[in-house]
Amino acid sequence: MASKHAVFVVSLILVTLFVGVGILAPEELDVITGRIHETVIASFGWGYLLAAFAFVIFSLYMAFGPYGRLRLGNDFEKPQYTYFGWFSMLFAAGMGIGLIFWGVAEPLSHYLQPPDYIAPQSGEAAGFAVAYSFFHWGIHPWAIYIVMSLSIAYFSFRRGMPPLISSCFYPLIGERIYGGLGYAIDILAVFATVFGIATSLGLGAMQITGGLAAVLPIAGGIGATLIVIAVVTVLYMISSMVGLDKGIQVLSRGNVMVALALMTAMLILGPTAYILNVFTTTIGEYLASLVSRSLDVNPFEGHAWTQSWTLFYWAWWISWSPFVGLFVASISRGRTVREFVLGALAVPALLTFFWFAVFGGASLHLELERGISIAERAVADVPTALFEVYAYYPGATAMTAVTLVLLSVFFITSADSATYVLAMMTSQGNLSPPIWKRVTWGVLQSSAAAVLLLSGGLEALQRMAILAALPFTVVMLLMARGLLNAMRYERLHERSSGPTSPQRGVTAPAESRETAAGDLPKS
Repeated sequence: MASKHAVFVVSLILVTLFVGVGILAPEELDVITGRIHETVIASFGWGYLLAAFAFVIFSLYMAFGPYGRLRLGNDFEKPQYTYFGWFSMLFAAGMGIGLIFWGVAEPLSHYLQPPDYIAPQSGEAAGFAVAYSFFHWGIHPWAIYIVMSLSIAYFSFRRGMPPLISSCFYPLIGERIYGGLGYAIDILAVFATVFGIATSLGLGAMQITGGLAAVLPIAGGIGATLIVIAVVTVLYMISSMVGLDKGIQVLSRGNVMVALALMTAMLILGPTAYILNVFTTTIGEYLASLVSRSLDVNPFEGHAWTQSWTLFYWAWWISWSPFVGLFVASISRGRTVREFVLGALAVPALLTFFWFAVFGGASLHLELERGISIAERAVADVPTALFEVYAYYPGATAMTAVTLVLLSVFFITSADSATYVLAMMTSQGNLSPPIWKRVTWGVLQSSAAAVLLLSGGLEALQRMAILAALPFTVVMLLMARGLLNAMRYERLHERSSGPTSPQRGVTAPAESRETAAGDLPKS
């Protein structure tokens, strides 16, 4: 096997084997992943919390520390995309489907089934529900993405190395990134990406099916969900052939506009003052309890709840990080470290907070103020929770139709971005990977989502996200160390002699696997 194809071939074999086992023995696959999942959560759950909090601290240090003025490119380079285009693609890649799926379902789930120390279906449970929705979707996921994307962007655009995760390990392992150790890192990233994306694609397909069943005389169920996956797979294959600038950017811009319009409509048609009160109160509670919640495993009361929710989310974000990190790095060239970190932390998080306040607040208003018991129905059928809430407000049919379009486009942009990233990772960092590789990974990631749905539904999707994230948590901690080493070296030994040469921002051809790492320290 030629070394330049090692990552692609080995990754392809591993993912294909998993999909094959899922098709031939779905029940056995569900049992095996269930047992491994229980062991991981029981033994290493605390590690996810500590790692996620460490990534938040690291991101803030990058923004406000001595490296904030470094540019992700040469010292004279300007960003490729406008702020709106950049934020749109950030949001579409980083949240997208998951936010629509959980925007109503998560607050209602926490309200109905909070930890043991909180009375269910109470005012306290409602406040807890929205606050923890903010916590799970706030700055922690974006800090996780920043560790990955900032590392890749720095080594790729500033040091001229291939845009691969293995490149970020040059300060730690030196030239071994071009051998078996480097290939193993990239293969692990591919595996985590496939199953992180499969989780979101599965969630999106389930919700699209539920929405269609709410407005059309069709039956839901796994068969309809698989048909949705097949149809949308064809659509994102078409998008992937158009290219990054014309495909993903246009769809992302349009979808963010539609999402803002939908959120505004719900704010106006729903209990506006109540929603704004929820937003204001929860922001304060979120900020006041950020540190304590970041480190709270709840070992005495509510430990099972923390395992089911917080640990799942942190693992999900980590399993998504190779995909989001590589994609966000590819659209962030020319921005300073401070601009990049603050933009990626603040803007998507604030939009997410308002989304949960609007949709979560509207759903809780039905329960607490209007006496409508919607939580039990929503939790019993999570993919239809949002559409259940629409039924009690004006314009339900129109909002359902808009949501289905929004889901479909987010599905397409997420899958399209993922096929690009997977093809790039398995093409030695080539920023224009072959179309056939994108098509191959597109088929495989949709197949993985279908297999997980067939073997265990929503629980199987969640378990695979957690399993894929465990080894990658260690990889990300080492990446942060490598980035600090490289930036410290540049600040102390290179920038003292004058501005960085413009040529440093030029990326070396991926085919040559040669680097412009210069004199970076290495072990």
